[in-house]
Amino acid sequence: MSGELPELYFRVRENGALVFRVDTQNRQRRLDMDQIAVVNIRNGSVKPHGDREISEAEMAQIRAWMEARQEELAARQIDDIHRAVDHLNLTAQWAQSTASDDDLEEITDTLLLAMHDLRTVLVRRKAERITQGRD
Repeated sequence: MSGELPELYFRVRENGALVFRVDTQNRQRRLDMDQIAVVNIRNGSVKPHGDREISEAEMAQIRAWMEARQEELAARQIDDIHRAVDHLNLTAQWAQSTASDDDLEEITDTLLLAMHDLRTVLVRRKAERITQGRD
C-alpha cells in the first residue's frame, strides 16, 4: 500500500457506516481494523461499538465524514434524476421508433401510471413554490 493510511475507515452501508480504527503499529506489522462505532446518517446517531471509547478527534472525523457523505448522496440523487430524464427521452425514442406492439402492450399502462404520478407530484410542488413566493 502506498501513502499514509487514514486513522479511521468507514464501511458504507445503506443508512450510514461501520467505523473502524486502522492500526498499523503492532508487533506483527500487519494491518488491523477494530470496529469502534456504528453511524446512522439518517438520524445523525453515532453509537460506540461494544465498550469502545471514541476520542474527541475521532468523533470530529466521524462528524466530518457524515457531513461529506450526506453531500455526496445528495449530489448522486440529483445526478440520478438527470439520468432519469435522459432515460425518459430514450424511452420516448424507443417507443416511437423500435418498440413492437407487444413491447408497448407490456409497458404502456405501468409507464403511464408512473408518469401520471410523477406529473401530479411535480405540478403540486411547483404550485406550492409559486404560492410561497407570493406570500
